[in-house]
Amino acid sequence: MLTNIDINKMNQLMEENRDARQIISQLLENHHTAVAMIAHEIRNPLTLVSSSLQIIEAQHPEVKEFHNWSQTMEDVRFMCDLLNELSSFNNSSTLHHSVFSIEKLLKNIAVSFAISLDASDSDVAFSSRITPGMGDFTGDKIKLEEVLLNLLQNAREAVGRTGSIFLSAERLDDNIVILCRDTGCGIPDDQIDSIFDIFVTYKENGTGLGLSSAKRIVEAHGGTISVSSVPGKGTTFTVTLPV
Repeated sequence: MLTNIDINKMNQLMEENRDARQIISQLLENHHTAVAMIAHEIRNPLTLVSSSLQIIEAQHPEVKEFHNWSQTMEDVRFMCDLLNELSSFNNSSTLHHSVFSIEKLLKNIAVSFAISLDASDSDVAFSSRITPGMGDFTGDKIKLEEVLLNLLQNAREAVGRTGSIFLSAERLDDNIVILCRDTGCGIPDDQIDSIFDIFVTYKENGTGLGLSSAKRIVEAHGGTISVSSVPGKGTTFTVTLPV
């Protein structure tokens, strides 16, 4: 699996050497195809296994009392989730562009997230400030929504049952700047430099693909994503997208 560092180095080489551009592009395409095929071939039989186990559990509820049954079900679900996220990560640099209102997208995301908090009877306070008049944006609407929902979900997990989350967006010159701030547990200094690395996770049952995928999506749009954090006080993610 290529790391973010590997991909950045190859992108730099393609910019500096025209002769290398075509070769590297073909290698990357072959790499993505191979990963997609492997994930697909594993996911199909694993999905069947998962379905069979659910049928067994429905028809024979007593299996829930079997030793390690619940752990087995949890492991299968985790592997299915991992393969789904791996597929998403593999395609995170492939964008399907359209022109849309970035303001409307962000407001819809904020409303959806607020509803999810209400549905879970959470005591987390959520607020947002989306500056009007940011204009149209050209990009992959679905993938950008994926990035922002991922950041909001991470913030929700960081604050636990209580705390606050704040989402803001504004246009500064030729950039859309989006902040996702929480008052959660924060990120330790010895972890913060690696949180965007693939398969690096500090969450229980995490896959280490969410933030890596978010970084690739943002960079595919020509933007940047950064993080600042104070352990015990909170974390802020900043996404900057060129208009």
